[in-house]
Amino acid sequence: MIYHFPITASTNDDARDEKYHEGDVVWADFQTAGRGQRGHEWHSRKGENLTFSVVLEPTFVPIAEQFAVLEVVALSLVDMLAEYGIEARIKWTNDIYVGDRKLVGILIEHSLAATTLRRTIVGIGINVNQTEFDASLPNPVSMAQLLGTQLDAEKVLQCFLKHLQGNYETLRKMQNLLHERYNSLLYRLNKYHTYALPTGEKFSAKIVGTAPNGALRLEDKDGTTKDYLFKEVEFVI
Repeated sequence: MIYHFPITASTNDDARDEKYHEGDVVWADFQTAGRGQRGHEWHSRKGENLTFSVVLEPTFVPIAEQFAVLEVVALSLVDMLAEYGIEARIKWTNDIYVGDRKLVGILIEHSLAATTLRRTIVGIGINVNQTEFDASLPNPVSMAQLLGTQLDAEKVLQCFLKHLQGNYETLRKMQNLLHERYNSLLYRLNKYHTYALPTGEKFSAKIVGTAPNGALRLEDKDGTTKDYLFKEVEFVI
């Protein structure tokens, strides 16, 4: 069921309430404390975009394989955008890009059982109809800018949920298929670009895929590959 509110602090925080169950969606026209990965604030103009959270209960997913849930979400977003004629790529770990511009942000928060996931809150922000952005944002883009027309946000949401349902069912049966497809849609795949370590050191490498645990696999110009976990490497855009 979709629960639609004009304003809230954070849809992810709201969706943690145990009254919401698998498949429920908390959607707000505006968040006063929306957030993304690495503690970043999510900027969105009131009523112009989609900011929502989906409740999942992926109890069939082992804790060690939790990255598979992010793969499902990212692929569902790419599939939705393709239905609108937008060719998107997945920027590891949590963004959807068109070219070098950010269209979607994802924030996934898990709670755990003994050896499996118990409950997952999938927070998503999609730039739908906003055409002017704060100058402090480096590279945003919206669906409206890409398509040259305003869109019905609820139809965009329903389209995403349709693809999420299909990919989520695939996860139950053929997880490896999703992992291969996720890797094939990675932003900057097989192209040399600059990356930065937490120390500030920069280096050139190409993405050759991700490991099953979600680590980004980079190959340098000498042919040496190394896996990097979240926060161990950053893209230089």
